[in-house]
Amino acid sequence: MKLDRLIAGHQSQGRQAAHHAIATRRVRVDGVVVTDSHHPVDRFMKVEMDHVLVQAPERALYLMLHKPVGILSATKDDQFQTVIDLIDDPDKHRLHIAGRLDRSTSGLVLLTNDGRWSKRLMAAEEKVPKVYLVETLDPISPDAVEAFARGFYFHTEDITTLPAELEILGERSARLTLHEGRYHQVKRMFHRVENLVVKLHRESIGTLTLPEDLPAGAWRELTREEVLAAAGDE
Repeated sequence: MKLDRLIAGHQSQGRQAAHHAIATRRVRVDGVVVTDSHHPVDRFMKVEMDHVLVQAPERALYLMLHKPVGILSATKDDQFQTVIDLIDDPDKHRLHIAGRLDRSTSGLVLLTNDGRWSKRLMAAEEKVPKVYLVETLDPISPDAVEAFARGFYFHTEDITTLPAELEILGERSARLTLHEGRYHQVKRMFHRVENLVVKLHRESIGTLTLPEDLPAGAWRELTREEVLAAAGDE
């Protein structure tokens, strides 16, 4: 929303009066005088006019959660426990999920009430890397490394997956880095090299890595530095 629109709605004073108030330095955003009527504001900003509160800032939440296997990546479900059920915070009902995981997959899940932040982080065009630890039913062929790097054509969506980095860690284990997030993508890619995924765990999304000391089912708030770095604002 633009600042003039917010001010215009304050006591229904109208756009012309709002422009005049802003131009004459009567409006502050987060304590700073703003004279640009088109200055963008969101619900997380404190806005005052003549030292009177126009908008109280909403609390911005940015959380990381270590999702256990069996927990649903959803905000509400009548049958299964969800990631929201694991959060002990009075504002958890405001959260949405940035980067869902299948119920059978564990690892890093991000939750926030800041839609602009999550959209920037998860937008396909940003190609934010997502790193997974994979365990398979059968030994992983060395030829799979090149196959993942070439990409796979999925005829149902008529797309070819972006090049992915597959690092073989053991006979049946690997680390996979994707730059997109399609439906059951990891399992479908391994199916194309005639193998089955038996365990899948997400280690990181972009600059955010799941800490080793954060146990399954636990969560914590992101630091300001982590929030900015994740969105590329560092």
